[in-house]
Amino acid sequence: MAAKLLTTPEVAEQIRVPEATLRYWRHMGLGPRSAKLGRRVVYREDDVLAWLDAKFEGDAA
Repeated sequence: MAAKLLTTPEVAEQIRVPEATLRYWRHMGLGPRSAKLGRRVVYREDDVLAWLDAKFEGDAA
């Protein structure tokens, strides 16, 4: 089964941060894993969930 891909606006809404914050985190290497497909940045839903789980487990990143 293919991973569900999310756009920057979708991830920002899901984790309740402004899109600009998510873009900044991506630039600094602090946010969930992402990939650039053409001009669009996408996130695998599983990576976003894993990143959130790490935050709740006390990951400092």
